Amino acid sequence: MNRLLLPSLLFACTGPAWAAMVTQAVPYEIDGKPFEGTLVYDDAVKTPRPGLMMVPNWLGVTPAAAEQAKEIAGERYVIFIADMYGKDIRPSNPEEAKAAATAVRGDRPLMRKRAQAGVEVLRKQGEKVPLDLASLGAIGFCFGGGSVLELARSGVPLKGFVSFHGNLDTPNPADARNIRAPVLVLHGADDPSVPKDQVDAFSAEMKAAKADWQLVSYGGAVHSFTDRGANVPGRNEYNPKVAARAYQAMNDLFDEVFTGAR
Repeated sequence: MNRLLLPSLLFACTGPAWAAMVTQAVPYEIDGKPFEGTLVYDDAVKTPRPGLMMVPNWLGVTPAAAEQAKEIAGERYVIFIADMYGKDIRPSNPEEAKAAATAVRGDRPLMRKRAQAGVEVLRKQGEKVPLDLASLGAIGFCFGGGSVLELARSGVPLKGFVSFHGNLDTPNPADARNIRAPVLVLHGADDPSVPKDQVDAFSAEMKAAKADWQLVSYGGAVHSFTDRGANVPGRNEYNPKVAARAYQAMNDLFDEVFTGAR
């Protein structure tokens, strides 16, 4: 099996390894409030693997997010999908998702706290599944990409942070000096949700902080280019070629930083 596990290959897999993919609900609490994320891993792999805390798009913890996590995890990673809203908030349409995401984006300390809680829940999964606790990273999509960048700015000591078509703005650009690991931003060059001034401000922020960062801008791609369900031409649109390239870039970064962690 090709260990890059790009989307075009994953959905063609019908053998035992694919059948062994596990998705498991994981309840937890933050300040006494119930949350529930999803753990995704290949049960056929018995050796410890790196772990990724994943923040999904603004729809939150959904079956679609779990399928995306399966694509990424394959035989490579254990993934925990964090719940950024609380167990009682499960948006069912874009309007509800916008309201839930706006509430969290409007309170960056809360966003960071909930993302940090997701990291701690991932760490605890090492008691149940083979997880290399020296090799942990974070990834996020759209709203989740912005959340992961805020997590990086909070100074959490992970090995790497990857944002897919995520928001790049922050009310606290000076906090970039707290970043302790490489940051990779995978951006659609024609994304109307993340305009050029936001990209330029992020670049200036990273340069001022002397962070280890990369920004890859994919020509012809708009928002949600990894989301198979995105179908609003010119605004939110799945792009399989760009998605495959972005997943490759993510794997390349994690191969680099996790090899150094061992």
